[in-house]
Order: sequence, then C-alpha cells, then structure tokens
Amino acid sequence: MAKVLLLNGSPHPNGCTAMALQEMIKVFEEEGVETELIQVGNHSICGCIACESCSRTGKCVFDDLVNETAPKLAEADGLVVGSPVYYGSPNGTIISFMDRLFYSTGSIPKHMKVGAAVVSCRRGGNTASFDVLNKYFTISGMPLASANYWNQVHGFTAEDVKKDLEGLQTMRNLARNMTFMIRAIAAEKEKSGLPLRERGAFTSFPDGK
Repeated sequence: MAKVLLLNGSPHPNGCTAMALQEMIKVFEEEGVETELIQVGNHSICGCIACESCSRTGKCVFDDLVNETAPKLAEADGLVVGSPVYYGSPNGTIISFMDRLFYSTGSIPKHMKVGAAVVSCRRGGNTASFDVLNKYFTISGMPLASANYWNQVHGFTAEDVKKDLEGLQTMRNLARNMTFMIRAIAAEKEKSGLPLRERGAFTSFPDGK
C-alpha cells in the first residue's frame, strides 16, 4: 500500500493549514493510500548549526522530532508539507525542521518520492511561501504534485477555510494527482527501475576564479 507522510507546520493542530491537509487525507483514504500526519508547528525546533555530525552518525545531533520523522520519511512514497504564511514566507519552525530533516537524511533515498507543498494565508504571501517549500523537493529529485491551481487555501480561521470552496477543491485535486503519480512511478519502477542519477560532478569554484 502506498503511504503519504503529511507535515503540519502550523502551531495550531486544528487551524487553517490542518483543514487543508485533512481535506487531502480524506481523498487519500478513499484512494486506499495510507497516511500519517505529524504535527510539527507546536514543537520547539532549532535550526541547523552546520556541525556536520549527521554526516558521521546518519542522524541529526539534536535528537528531537526530526530524528523521529526520518524513518517515516524513508518508508513514505510521498511527502506533503503544509505551512501558514508568516511575513510572506513559511513559518520559522517548519523551515528549521525541513532544513535539518533533509540535510541529516542524506542516506535516505528521496529520488522520485512525490512531494507537495500546501500553504494557508489570510490574504497574501502564499505563492512566495509555496516557492520556498518546493525547493526542498526539487533539489532532492522529488517530482512535484500539482492541482488545478496553486496549492493554497485562504482564511483567518479554520471556519473561514471551510468557506474557501475553491481552495478545498484544489486540495482534493492535489491528493488525487499525487496518488496517480505515486502509483505511476511505482509501476514504472517495477518495470524498468528508477532513472539513472549521476552524482559525480560537484562544482564549487573554491579558488574564486
């Protein structure tokens, strides 16, 4: 059975972002996709301190929710990251969490796991936040799932989001498209394997020229 891991970066487990993710979960369950929702936003998550300990131990030096989530990411076929908009960007907690999760899990293959970003806002800053979250996926060889519009809902409260019929429709279409992509990739992987991924070249221009 396919599995999708969903991260709620909001500090409110029943707020606007949660409403969007729950709309997706309903579709995933209808499609027979296993889901797990992890509440990230109400944890105290420090940022990466670039200590490089994870390169030696295979896990983050801070033994918190990041390390708890890592094996679940390894088992998942897809990852959905949801965040509210704070000053035109995803909130600081989910950024710190994603920085550390993705950097400390270099040994966990992410190539061709399907990724999707979901944002919630009262009015503005949504597409900028959406772009930030998508970069975690695109640097990791993870195909992006899209819907019929940018993956966002609008509202100041969860009750407001319930009135955003187009936003909720977008979440349902996103979940259906994500399910299709996961199944299509799994079928092709079984038939032909995953695409070749070259990793030898690393250009950094250390001499400054």
